[in-house]
Amino acid sequence: MQALLSFDKAPPFAAPLRFFLTAPLFSLAAGLLLLFVGPDLLASRWTPGMLAATHLITVGFMLMVMLGALIQILPVVAGANLDHPLAVARWLHAGLSAGALLLAAGFLLGQAALLGAAAVVLGLGVAAFLVAGVQALAGVPSTSPTIRGLKLALIGLAGAVGLGAWLALAIANGWAVPLPSLADLHAGWALGAWAGILLAALACVVVPMFQLTPGYPARPSWWFPGVMLGLMVAWALGVVVEAAVAIRLVQALSAVAGIGFALLTLRLQAQRRRARSDITYRYWQLGLVSAVLALAMVLTAAAWPPLADLAGWSIYSGILLLVGGFMSFIIGMLYKIVPFLAWMHLRNCGSARSPVPNMNKLLPEAGTQRQMQAHVVALALLLAAVIAPDWLARPAGIALAVASGLLMVNLLGAARRYRQHLEKIDREAVAA
Repeated sequence: MQALLSFDKAPPFAAPLRFFLTAPLFSLAAGLLLLFVGPDLLASRWTPGMLAATHLITVGFMLMVMLGALIQILPVVAGANLDHPLAVARWLHAGLSAGALLLAAGFLLGQAALLGAAAVVLGLGVAAFLVAGVQALAGVPSTSPTIRGLKLALIGLAGAVGLGAWLALAIANGWAVPLPSLADLHAGWALGAWAGILLAALACVVVPMFQLTPGYPARPSWWFPGVMLGLMVAWALGVVVEAAVAIRLVQALSAVAGIGFALLTLRLQAQRRRARSDITYRYWQLGLVSAVLALAMVLTAAAWPPLADLAGWSIYSGILLLVGGFMSFIIGMLYKIVPFLAWMHLRNCGSARSPVPNMNKLLPEAGTQRQMQAHVVALALLLAAVIAPDWLARPAGIALAVASGLLMVNLLGAARRYRQHLEKIDREAVAA
């Protein structure tokens, strides 16, 4: 798989880096929001604080990193070159940042104007990126599961953002729509058809490459993205015709598909050639176990609907899936991708007089280990706070903010070391 990577086509480091450095600010803001709102935030998945915190993580953190990564991945993995990638990165980053803040503020303050503005800003920004991405991929054949997955993930992104913008506008304008069922559908498209497909597509490259595992078997690698997207389309049709039983069946099948891919990845990790467990491996282990538990809760609730009505059930599974699952996957990949990109760009402009520092020097392991410990504590406190919110909601918020702050410090440190070495190379070039 590594042979398919075209690092000579990589965009400037500044293009994806701005997304990676900004994302922790939004998860930090989610932690601070829980600190200030306190137990009331965890009373229901529909509280203004919960809706704001959820979208700070899903839009401000997850979408920010994933779209920044796509700017890097499309040319390197798929050979799909974006026109003017640095310009695309600038306006997309600005739109995502403003849109995430507007959306969170709109939910928290109950301001229709802010929700409407968020829908427009995020909808137009992502739509423009989709146009650029589709143009780049238009002539690229689907020669690998990853390329096929990237194409299908963009369809999932369009569906997730389209549904989200429609819901925000419906709330802002008081339209008569079935909000609970559409909100569940929006979450399904965002986490299944977009984030889930993209994660699976990238796993086929990054897990064997960085964790030294065997490659993914061909059949699940090729079929998982299409099956997941097809299930989301079936879910949407079920909502249109109000077929509750069909919707529960689709939810159950989606959970089974996700659990299957996670268990396959765990099996491949058990066969890795590297005996030592690095930070990325440990983060993926945490993410996979959390995702399996969360999806098992989704599966059981689909089979027995009264479970979903239990106090805290949806919030508990959501924390497992978002913080324990997707955030862990993303942080684990950031701890490989950022120092690797820094090393690669330094190597391309380096000289024999100034050898490029290795990746462990650019991002020291001690700092990443401390941050992961903080992340695990935050996850544990968030889960416990669902059961005992009066005692643990605010400590959980502090823990999430601390873990996010440490992530930002680590990434900024890597960027600073990259800049310092780049300046050293420039000085030596002038002196020569």
